[in-house]
Amino acid sequence: MNATTDTRPAWNARLTEAVPPQHPLREAAARYGPVLALYGTLKLIGFTVFLTLLHTAGDFREKNPRFGGGAHPWDVLATWDGWWYRQIAEHGYDPALVPVPGATGMITLEGNSAAFFPLYPALMRLVSETTGLGSYGAGLLVSVLASFAAALGIYTVAEHLGGRRAGLAAAGLWAVWPGSGVEWAVYSDSLYVALAAWSCHAMLSRAWLTAGLLTFLAGLNRPTAGALIAALGVAVALALHRHRQDEGVVRPLLALAVAPLGLFGYLAWVGHRMGDYGGYFKLQDGAWAHTFDYGEQTLDVLTSLPVGHFDYLFAYPFADVVGVGTVLLALTMLGLLLRHRPPAPLVVYTVLTLALILGSQQIFANVSRYLLPAFPLYLPLAFALRRLSPLMMCWPLGIAAVASGSYAGYVLFELGVP
Repeated sequence: MNATTDTRPAWNARLTEAVPPQHPLREAAARYGPVLALYGTLKLIGFTVFLTLLHTAGDFREKNPRFGGGAHPWDVLATWDGWWYRQIAEHGYDPALVPVPGATGMITLEGNSAAFFPLYPALMRLVSETTGLGSYGAGLLVSVLASFAAALGIYTVAEHLGGRRAGLAAAGLWAVWPGSGVEWAVYSDSLYVALAAWSCHAMLSRAWLTAGLLTFLAGLNRPTAGALIAALGVAVALALHRHRQDEGVVRPLLALAVAPLGLFGYLAWVGHRMGDYGGYFKLQDGAWAHTFDYGEQTLDVLTSLPVGHFDYLFAYPFADVVGVGTVLLALTMLGLLLRHRPPAPLVVYTVLTLALILGSQQIFANVSRYLLPAFPLYLPLAFALRRLSPLMMCWPLGIAAVASGSYAGYVLFELGVP
């Protein structure tokens, strides 16, 4: 196949242009400004549609302020998990396994904030104390800033592999992907994706200490950081196998040693405080019915919903339709991604993220949000969109942004459980 017909991205080569030297700030603005503008515009469109739908429907006024309700449409952004994060930011942790008196069903333990990892609420508290904002405002500020950092991280990975237009498209897709309604809410997802994307870029660039530190921080934010730790392990193993003498072995091995400390350190601390080193997992299972079931519940939903049966666990029919569509889209994109033969660390990270999410028993309506970290799935579509001019690229992304106010925002928060 000649160069004119082979459309696969050159994974080991970046598109470069000869540009005259300029001031570092101007250079950064020229490179990253369009990325931030595109992401911010698309996100603002979807966010506005989301709040408009909330105001128009008005259902939130009749709901519990903890569970998708409030006095104003924007109050919804700090409900569900957001309520727990605010409690941690304001009051800290008190890990405990407290049985529900007389419980005999699936939920046998009282909910406890220890189920939520500490990095995001710690930043909320820091920002709140520094700026004078309350936990709500601080949480939104951290999430919004982290979402822009995530957009830049996704851009750098896609640009590294497929050029500038691919990077722009990938950042735009991050704004409109299913589940993106939590990016500007009191949720930890944007922070985790920012850490994961920049960590993956550091792995591809062989900036080992940076990758190790970012993975460590990601482990303090979400339990699915296990996929990121495994990806770093593969990246280090490949580097050592190829005997890169110019890099040495100390930095890669040090990065690999530091990376898991955040995740396992938090799990150990929770277990120690509970008096049971498996306490975190017992809490998730007993208080939220969230456990690894090797995909049994996911299969149940995928086989029940298409025939109109809603007798599976935690059924939210409208939101689950979006969830099923997201799973099918993710599996389709995974096949296309593998066809492009991306670097092994990205494959490991993406496949394990999918396995951890789809292999778990959980509220299925959450799946679109849980799959947000699998951002390498955006790459095949981003490589297709890069053939368009930037102006034409904005057309499909803009339409998706309008629609995202419903499928990624309203459906998630009001018709399901985010």
